[in-house]
Amino acid sequence: MSTRGNTRGVVYVHSSPSAVCPHVEWAISGTLGGRVDLKWTAQAAAPGQLRAECGWRGDAGTGARLVAALKAWPMLRFEVTEEPSPGVDGERFCYVPGLGLWHGRASANGDIVVGEDQLRSLVAQSRAGEQLAHKLDELLGANWDEALEPFRHAGDGAPVTWLHQVG
Repeated sequence: MSTRGNTRGVVYVHSSPSAVCPHVEWAISGTLGGRVDLKWTAQAAAPGQLRAECGWRGDAGTGARLVAALKAWPMLRFEVTEEPSPGVDGERFCYVPGLGLWHGRASANGDIVVGEDQLRSLVAQSRAGEQLAHKLDELLGANWDEALEPFRHAGDGAPVTWLHQVG
């Protein structure tokens, strides 16, 4: 049974130098198997930088492949989401220069899901409430959310392009 095109997601490039924008488009195009022309707009949260976003449809795992392609440019700020599909959890990836990559599983409504084993391990390793709270923040990607929030708000109202994986 083919799973081709059984999920979808969004790529948010929150900030990119203009010289890197064509490379971002090529990376996304190569991953999705078709030409991508993003609509780049100024990123108010980082003067001189540009932002773009695009929806995509493809196989489960396409989100991770998009992240692998975009990580080639460590000056980018980006997020990639992948919706849950039959038998596969949804995912959210965040990349911020200086913080690196964060990855979490996502529920159907977009909440980050923390597994039972992760929680048991966290509790076993934490000696105090403050340490537990800090480790929970790490699991939930709090530092990445804090770093990306100004860039998310600066992109409100920007156009979204929908893309489909070919082949």
